[in-house]
Amino acid sequence: MARRPLPRILSNGSATIARSRDMARTAADGATDVLHPLITVSRGLRRLAAAGRHKWADTPKERRGPLLFLVAAVVLVVVFIPYGPLLALITLMAAAGWKGRDPKPPEQTGPDDSQVQRLSSLYEALVPYFSVADDPSPLYAHGGDWEKAFETFDFDGDSRVDRIDIRYPAYFTDGEAASRARIEQLLHAKLGRGREYHFAWDEEGNHLTVNVLDPLPTDIAAQPFVTSPGETVLGFTDGTGVQRTLPVLAGEEERDVPPVVWRTGVRSTEPHLLVAGQPGSGTTSFLRSVALQALRHGDVLIIEGGGTGDYACLVGRSGVLAVECGLAGALTSLEWAAHETERRLIAANRARQAGHPTPDDIKRPLWILLDRPSALGHLAAADGRKDPQTLLQVPLRHGRAAGVTVVVAEQFDSLDALIDPVRQHTRARVVLGPASPEELRDVLGTVPQTTPTADTPAGRGYARLGNGPVHRLQVPATPDPYDDATSEAHRQAVTALLPERSTPADAAVEHVPDEAFSDEAEALAER
Repeated sequence: MARRPLPRILSNGSATIARSRDMARTAADGATDVLHPLITVSRGLRRLAAAGRHKWADTPKERRGPLLFLVAAVVLVVVFIPYGPLLALITLMAAAGWKGRDPKPPEQTGPDDSQVQRLSSLYEALVPYFSVADDPSPLYAHGGDWEKAFETFDFDGDSRVDRIDIRYPAYFTDGEAASRARIEQLLHAKLGRGREYHFAWDEEGNHLTVNVLDPLPTDIAAQPFVTSPGETVLGFTDGTGVQRTLPVLAGEEERDVPPVVWRTGVRSTEPHLLVAGQPGSGTTSFLRSVALQALRHGDVLIIEGGGTGDYACLVGRSGVLAVECGLAGALTSLEWAAHETERRLIAANRARQAGHPTPDDIKRPLWILLDRPSALGHLAAADGRKDPQTLLQVPLRHGRAAGVTVVVAEQFDSLDALIDPVRQHTRARVVLGPASPEELRDVLGTVPQTTPTADTPAGRGYARLGNGPVHRLQVPATPDPYDDATSEAHRQAVTALLPERSTPADAAVEHVPDEAFSDEAEALAER
């Protein structure tokens, strides 16, 4: 049997019905907007009438008569005074409009159920650490009140603790680093990994404040920073750690960022610096950043022990005295640096004795940058020569008075090869890359009050100047412009800071006899 076609009204009626519904909904919304004042007044009149009925029902019977008499007297007075009914109507409409407005939902003043569960779990986890068995009135007890222990707390959009102020009993050994480390490790696990936390211990008031730190900017490349002579920007840190900001360019955006500024010169208390890190952590880029800043006002001598050629972009540049990669050149350059330090001291002493100003030829700062001196030390030991580090004793001990600054970069596995004068006189310290608490304490002298980041980018670490606080540090991106893996933006940023060439690159490389190459090859073979 052939099927009969559907009527046309049924075949295309769904679209018509949908359009009709949209038109009806739009008309209803428009009518609601137009009639909103009338709806509000009507709702208010209804609520006022309901309130009047409740008031009449709650009034005792013996008081209803006087109440009716009072209402009638008020109505009579309103009727006979000029413009009384009109004023009464306006007052009634205003009261109805106020009463009929949409009430705002009550704002939540406390944590919700999930946040309460997080705080309770954190409280229970702290009980074994902040309680003892013979405490008559324990602040921390299983099933206790967490509101007494957590005074203030803030949550982020994901209901994770963003800031919390924790009270702890006075008998807790907060003066011991091991006890604090246990609490910090526990809080790091319970508050959520993947974020960096700052722990502020108030030992006098028995309070611990935990804050979530914002990630440090990694989009700042090398650039001419606004600093005075004798100031070097090591990197950038949190706004709470320093009281100064620098204008920087991050891409095409200009913003103010708090820096870690290292001051060198005659009045510096930390005239020399040691930077340590793992391979690939950014120590070479750090030295390259320091060199580019030092060339603005001084001369630079670079000793590269790794022999990777990461400083080839500085060869032959104005202000770069030498870039040495071999043992013979390193020994010669460092011996000259020691004699230059002595010459500067003698010249300055003679000028002071004669009552003359400091000569101009010793005013220009001299920077000695050593990248992995332990590698050259192994070569020297194999070849029967003296360690190049021994030539640093004079610049390290008398460099501040002579305007000589020494910066040494070494890897963690070779820190034991550093001689005692290097460790004693490099009081400004930087650690880059992932490091254990023992490695941080060995280099910085203490453990930072922050948790390590989950993903450590290149140039990320900590800095401490002398006995000051430990700062989080992000070194400005200063890659090798000759490296193929360098982005075009970073290559242009570094190239723009390079001084002009004073000597052709090929002429700046000293010719080394073949015998020297054979000697170094034999030394490497013996290793």
